[in-house]
Amino acid sequence: MSKKFDFNSVMFVLVIGNTKTAEIPGITVAGANPELIKYTPPADAELLYHGRCLSIDSIPATPDGKPTPALLTYTALRLTGIPLLVVDSGLMIKPKIPHVTLFAPVGENIANERAMRKEDVERVVENGRILGKELSKVVDTLIIGESIPAGTTTAGAVLKALGFEPRVSSSMPNNPVELKSKVISEAVKRVKEKDPIEIISAVGDPVIAGIYGILRGCKKALLAGGTQMVAVANLAKDLRCEFAISTTEFVANDKTADLSLAPCEVFVAKIPLAKSKYPGLRAYAEGFVKEGVGAGGMSFVAYQRGIEEEEFLREIERDYEKIVLGV
Repeated sequence: MSKKFDFNSVMFVLVIGNTKTAEIPGITVAGANPELIKYTPPADAELLYHGRCLSIDSIPATPDGKPTPALLTYTALRLTGIPLLVVDSGLMIKPKIPHVTLFAPVGENIANERAMRKEDVERVVENGRILGKELSKVVDTLIIGESIPAGTTTAGAVLKALGFEPRVSSSMPNNPVELKSKVISEAVKRVKEKDPIEIISAVGDPVIAGIYGILRGCKKALLAGGTQMVAVANLAKDLRCEFAISTTEFVANDKTADLSLAPCEVFVAKIPLAKSKYPGLRAYAEGFVKEGVGAGGMSFVAYQRGIEEEEFLREIERDYEKIVLGV
């Protein structure tokens, strides 16, 4: 473990938003059907506060019922008592919980047009910088998670625009690599220069803009996620903020993802869901869902706080029974 992070003085900041890139058929399963996709981020955030969702009747799930990774984050937050702040960075549907806003637009479909207007991205980044600066007065390290359907595709486009040949993860075992690659290749043609604001405006999404802004203002951060956080980290590598990435072993073991592109230290949280008695949880170890809503980062920090892996699994199953099964 890196000694530069103080995991006793932390806050979990969940940045949520939407991109119309998620409307491309087959590109994401972050929701039981296309109409529900726009509800996934606010429902994820509501679950973290209440152990249930307010905007929809059930928790976000894949079409065949595999639960949102917010369940893992909920358990980690419950066990550690780490404070939570939800940040609206481009939502279609506002969550029915206390939250702050960066006044971000919803991202456009990067297959067809630029993601956002440059002036909108500049505003979001500046608002994020202010928020990051203020939060750093309260805690030593921000744990930053995200929820945005189709976020791996926009993240892949950001990495491509930066000059990488990205491999990006997916919430599906059969990652639609060809579809994503086609969208990414067309989108990056609109990038006019290598400046972070231009890249985010052309091919990114409002959540990437918000997190990049927060990093411009904060002192230390643990980026809790996979491909999206690798993209943000490369945009932010010249900033003064110290940061690392933490993700789940399910992303680290994903052959279609490439964490080696990260310009910083990467922590991997081992979560023994393969041993679970519930198929919906074992599915994570079988290639479904994998990461999101800060699950890897919050699991990693829970371990740093003294939670044992087997205890964590028992508590996840307990919450699964209560929240998903209604036992």
